[in-house]
Amino acid sequence: MSTAPLPRAFFDRPSHEVAPDLLGRLIVHGGVAVRLTEAEAYGGPGEDPAAHTYRGKTARNAVMFGPPGHLYVYFTYGMHFCANLVCLPEDQGSAVLLRAGEVVGGVGLARSRRSGRGAPAGDGGPRPVADRDLGRGPARLAVALGLLREHNGVDAVWEGPPGAIPAVDRLISAAPQADGPPVWPAGSAVVLEGRPPEPGAIRSGPRTGISTAKDTPWRFWVDGDPTVSPYRAHMPRRRNAAATSVGEAPRS
Repeated sequence: MSTAPLPRAFFDRPSHEVAPDLLGRLIVHGGVAVRLTEAEAYGGPGEDPAAHTYRGKTARNAVMFGPPGHLYVYFTYGMHFCANLVCLPEDQGSAVLLRAGEVVGGVGLARSRRSGRGAPAGDGGPRPVADRDLGRGPARLAVALGLLREHNGVDAVWEGPPGAIPAVDRLISAAPQADGPPVWPAGSAVVLEGRPPEPGAIRSGPRTGISTAKDTPWRFWVDGDPTVSPYRAHMPRRRNAAATSVGEAPRS
């Protein structure tokens, strides 16, 4: 698995080209490394009615109009954060939602962040989170990586010497259950080459949980990987809230 950083030019392309190329790549943040297994593309203003940027630039989506390779982190349903990587040059307003991945470094730390979320408590406390569920779904993935509102806008492209990236090899090679302190600098993120799947293992289909442009086949995943989230068609909600993807921003 390669720990060479991806260049900014990797993200300076249409989101539906970047999304399948992100599969198998590593994203590192907050002492945790995740190998991406599912991603979802969203287009720019006026072209993709499911995208946050469809109606133009706002205070909420401003990061999506910035340089490629930055994290766009937003809050949804009053309880979850979701993370995206910005694509195309500045002012284009496009991104890829990180939907799922396999935690390959900092597993103990990811489990401590995810422990007990949505799991019933037993006699011995909350039920442990299964390995496949640590980053299975966009909200879970953000929790495992420790991504919060303050990380919106963080640059995930490493532009220093590749050998100067701190402790990535040690993080990935650490014992799976190790619970040591984070070895990644606070507030830093990077996307690495990782180990892309064979082209024949990549599948695509409709984006999940959105009501507009729902048939656009811009959701990409690694076929048969247990960490890929289940597809769910949009179900109308009774209350007005933000959605679970880059799309469906609440109307004002």
